[in-house]
Amino acid sequence: MGDASANFEMMGFDDFEELLADKPRNERWELIGGRVVRMMVGARWEHGRIVQNIASHLHQGFRAKGSSCQTFAETFYMKSRPLDAALLPDILVVCGGIEAGATSVDNPTVLIEVLSPGTEARDRLEKWRIYQQLPALQHYVLVARDRPHLEVYDRVDGAWSGFRVVDGMDAALDLFAIQASLPLSEVYWSVFES
Repeated sequence: MGDASANFEMMGFDDFEELLADKPRNERWELIGGRVVRMMVGARWEHGRIVQNIASHLHQGFRAKGSSCQTFAETFYMKSRPLDAALLPDILVVCGGIEAGATSVDNPTVLIEVLSPGTEARDRLEKWRIYQQLPALQHYVLVARDRPHLEVYDRVDGAWSGFRVVDGMDAALDLFAIQASLPLSEVYWSVFES
């Protein structure tokens, strides 16, 4: 049997950074542990609505509390040179200052991915292998697109020892590291009847 990675374009972080400079505007590329992934642009409306709902709810909560946390949706990179990673999570929360003009961070507190049939395996396996190595990350949230269901990995006392499932439109997800609550009725607003 051949090496499965031979089917993919492999490169280091610095080479990927150079490649990004020449990327067509209508394409999204990620580097996952040295493997270049060209992603589709555009998604089902439900995906976009869920991302907007989560980002908006968190952003409004941060502003109301005067929090230093900021929310970015789908276009802001999480980059790590040591992990050969340049990823575009659906939602990224970073707390504290961000350097002026930055196009990426390496210290997210929360990462959220909305699952679809085309990305679910990558989000659950490949990206999770990278994400769990990020020292600042406290919560990794997987959001189902087709039903009110969240899966959450929590870092507790420095170890990834927490896993929660949050189900149903009446449930809410508490994200202790950012002092935020995310009701599923907000996550899925206008996607499902409550």
